[in-house]
Amino acid sequence: MPLPIINSIASWILKKRIHQIELFLKYPHEVQEELLFNLLKQAEQTVVGKKYDFSSIKNYSTFNERIPIATYEELEPFIEQTRQGAQNVFWNSNIKYFAKSSGTTNAKSKFIPVSNEALENNHYKASKDLLALYLHNNEDSQLFVGKSLRLGGSKQLYENNNTFFGDLSAILIDNMPIWAEFSSTPSNKVSLMSDWETKLPAIIKESIQENVTSLAGVPSWMMVLLNHALEQTGKNNLLEIWPNVEVYFHGGVSFDPYKEQYKKLFPKDNFKYYEIYNASEGFFALQDLNNSNELLLMLDYGIFYEFIPMDTFGKINQKIIPLSEVELHKNYALVITTNSGLWRYLIGDTIRFTSLNPYRIRVTGRTKHHINVFGEELMVENTDVAIAKTCAELNCEVVDYTVAPVFMSEKTKGAHEWIIEFKKKPEDIHLFSKILDLKLQELNSDYEAKRYNNMTLNSLIVNVARENLFYDWLKANDKLGGQHKVPRLSNERKYLEELLTL
Repeated sequence: MPLPIINSIASWILKKRIHQIELFLKYPHEVQEELLFNLLKQAEQTVVGKKYDFSSIKNYSTFNERIPIATYEELEPFIEQTRQGAQNVFWNSNIKYFAKSSGTTNAKSKFIPVSNEALENNHYKASKDLLALYLHNNEDSQLFVGKSLRLGGSKQLYENNNTFFGDLSAILIDNMPIWAEFSSTPSNKVSLMSDWETKLPAIIKESIQENVTSLAGVPSWMMVLLNHALEQTGKNNLLEIWPNVEVYFHGGVSFDPYKEQYKKLFPKDNFKYYEIYNASEGFFALQDLNNSNELLLMLDYGIFYEFIPMDTFGKINQKIIPLSEVELHKNYALVITTNSGLWRYLIGDTIRFTSLNPYRIRVTGRTKHHINVFGEELMVENTDVAIAKTCAELNCEVVDYTVAPVFMSEKTKGAHEWIIEFKKKPEDIHLFSKILDLKLQELNSDYEAKRYNNMTLNSLIVNVARENLFYDWLKANDKLGGQHKVPRLSNERKYLEELLTL
């Protein structure tokens, strides 16, 4: 079948999903409530379902009162039972797969359950929705005439008591329909290679031969791959390698610090960028409009959402609210109940709503990855935007960065200490530091208040990292490639001290 016809058929099938999306846009609270009671019904005969008497829960307030908010550590005993072969513990269908994830907050591995329902009605459904919405917004797209260059995690699946664990991307590849591999590059064999430094040239070798029309992956690692492709081919930009490429689907870390660098890699006005928000625990939101920095919260993916206002998070008066009670522009910790049996799971991300009709969000950081040592409530969103604006003003480019507090002593006030690795250094690092500090004050009134007349905080300190510092740190911690990322902010100095030592 000719490729243009395949493109037209695929577009027609995917666009049918738009009508279902319109339903949850129109009735968001009803869709979420129905979903919650379906989850409770499915799991009422499980160990957890009987423990909390799911069958007698008839409204949200009972659900809220009866079932506690849970961290991974609190759910781990149930997860370990299932990994050792027990079933029907927290979900009624057999859990065969576990996404191994250490995140960036804890060296200990987490094993996140991935049910068949989550694979079909969350992860794969989201991938199709992303394409459906993109095609809906770009009717002249030729996406399916070529292939998608995907850069996922690595490593194969490992077996344990008839269950399997590995990177989420390995689980998705293992269960992917056969047609999906034909529309992607590199091959599954290369995608699952464990060693990043061997995998990188193998991806480039396979992919530069293909007609790539889209890319998908984490911005930091995709940048490494694309720069290597340019070096290897001697080309000036990526359009000289893949003239028909039209969109980059990205997620995992904020795109703000990398946006200007990508514009140089893909120098055409109509090149598109689409952001996604997903994790091992599920796929939550995606960009539904061209040229937008907001993400549509997807309400029919088998996930029930709740929110903890960050001004009450971890306190005696901590509040937990459903979607119907959220407010614009407030930071919330995200709580999820999923079709993999994660009940009121505190995922560790923070978000804020940019729109309530429909519900659109921005990811603002991690509950553990912010700095609030001095009451400044500095979020990753603040630092990402500030560094992007500073780089634009001074014509410089950043590879990566991390920030930690300088604690007060008897003689000195507090401060924030940065380590920044530049791809293109500023001419004057002192001017860079000054402008960065001012941008942060513009973006965060709490930070501005603490900086007023150096009352609580002295001006920030910037250390310029040597080349490849962050790469070497990730390599030393076995975190090269995939979804791994450098912790941007921390209330302690552990990461910063390790990097200073390197």
